[in-house]
Amino acid sequence: MSILKRLQNDNGQTPSKPGGSDSGGQSAPARRISSSGLQNTQDTYQDLKNRVQGKLLSTLDPSMDISKAADVRRTIQELFEQILNEENIVLSRPERARMFEQIAAEILGFGPLQPLLDDESVTEIMVNGAKNIYVERKGKLFRVPLTFESTEHVMRIIERIVAPLGRRIDESSPYVDARLPDGSRVNAVIPPISLVGPVLTIRKFAKIPITVDQLVSFGSLTPEAIQFLDACVKARINVIISGGTGSGKTTLLNVLSGFIPADERIVTIENAAELQLRQEHVVTLESRPPNIEGRGEVTIRALVINALRMRPDRIIVGEIRDEAALDMLQAMNTGHDGSMTTAHSNSPRDTLSRLETMTLMAGMDLPVRAIREQVASAIDLVVHQERLRDGTRKVVNITEVTGMEGDIITMTDLFVFEQTGLENNRIQGRLRPTGLRPKFIERLEASGIHLPPTIFGIGERRRF
Repeated sequence: MSILKRLQNDNGQTPSKPGGSDSGGQSAPARRISSSGLQNTQDTYQDLKNRVQGKLLSTLDPSMDISKAADVRRTIQELFEQILNEENIVLSRPERARMFEQIAAEILGFGPLQPLLDDESVTEIMVNGAKNIYVERKGKLFRVPLTFESTEHVMRIIERIVAPLGRRIDESSPYVDARLPDGSRVNAVIPPISLVGPVLTIRKFAKIPITVDQLVSFGSLTPEAIQFLDACVKARINVIISGGTGSGKTTLLNVLSGFIPADERIVTIENAAELQLRQEHVVTLESRPPNIEGRGEVTIRALVINALRMRPDRIIVGEIRDEAALDMLQAMNTGHDGSMTTAHSNSPRDTLSRLETMTLMAGMDLPVRAIREQVASAIDLVVHQERLRDGTRKVVNITEVTGMEGDIITMTDLFVFEQTGLENNRIQGRLRPTGLRPKFIERLEASGIHLPPTIFGIGERRRF
C-alpha cells in the first residue's frame, strides 16, 4: 500500500476486518474522508515532498553543471530512488512519478510553471499570488489547477529568473522586466506595489519562430499583403508596427525582419532581448536598470544614440515607449532607412499621436509642427495589428504616411481588414487592398522591385 493510501486510512477510513464483518458480525460501514482529512493528506504529501527534496538538495554536488540537464536529471532520479529506499517511503508508481517531476522542476526548471512553459499551446502565463495561475490559449484566458506552496515559493522562482540576468527585485525595486533562456518575456511585480502577492506575467514565444506561411494560415495576413511588406522591407521603407498589448507586434516584427537581406548589419535594441533574427550579422543590445545604488542604468535612448556609432544598416528597436522616440526618428531621418520598431496604440493615427507625445517627453522645446514634420518624414508605413474579440490576432490596417497638409500629418490606407460575418464564434473577414498605390512605389521600383497592380486591388473585381 502506498503512503498516501495509508494516510487516507489514518484520516478516517476504517478498513473492514477479514471476512468483511466486525465483532458483531455486521459489515463495517464505509466512511468518507472528510474535507479536513483530504487537506491533511495533501499537507502531509507536501511535507513529505519537501523533506525528500531537502535531503536530495543536500546530497547533490553543488558544483554540478545545471546546463547539462539530461545528466543532472539522471543524477536526481538516482538520488531520489535512493532516498525513498533509505527512508522506507512507499509510493505508488503515479505518486512516485508525480513527486519526482515536481522535485525535478524545482531544481532544473521553474517549479509549478514548468509544465506550462513546456506546453506549446500556452502563449501567456499569469500568476496572481501563490494560489491563482491563469494561462492564455488561442487568445482566451483559463485558470489552471496549479498552485505554489506559498508566497515565498513564488519569490524563489522570480529570483531564479532574474538573478542570472543581473536584475534585482525587492521592496526598493518592486518590479522588473526580464527574459527566460528561451527568449520568453517576463514581468514581475511584488508587494508593496502588488496587493495580491507576487505577480508574474510570462509572454511565451514559439521555440521555432512563426513563419510567413503560418501567419497566412492563421489569417493574420494575406499573401498579397505579405508580398507588399516583403517589398517594403527590401526597399528600406521605415516601418512601425502598432497595436495593443498581446496583439502580436513582436511576432510580426520577427517575421518582417526575416525579409532583411543577409548582407546587411542589423543592430537590435530591446528592454529584454526577445527578437529571434536569423541573419548572421546581428548585434543585440539590451537596456539595463539602475543597480541598488541607483547607478549603472542604460536606457533605450542611450542605446539608440550609441547604435548610430556602430555602422548599422538597419536599427530595430523592440518597442518605443518613451523619449527614445526622438532619437529613433532622427536615426530614420539621417540615412538609416529600413529601420523598424513597435509601439502601443489603438489605430494608425493614434500611433503618430503617441510618437508626438513620446518625443515631447525628451524635454526638447520643439514646436508641435516641427515634431510632426519629423514624424511624417521618418515614418513611411504603419502596420496596425489587433487581437479581435474571438482571440485571433490580425493585421487590420496597412497605412502609408504620405506627408503634411498644413499642421496635419496625412495618411492613406493601403490595406484594411473587412469583417464579413461571425461563424462558430469566429470572426470572418479578410485584409483587402483599397485600390490605392503608395506614394513610395517609385522607391520600390528603384530597388528593382516591381509589384503587380492586382496586389493593390487595381484591375481586378472584388469578390465578397
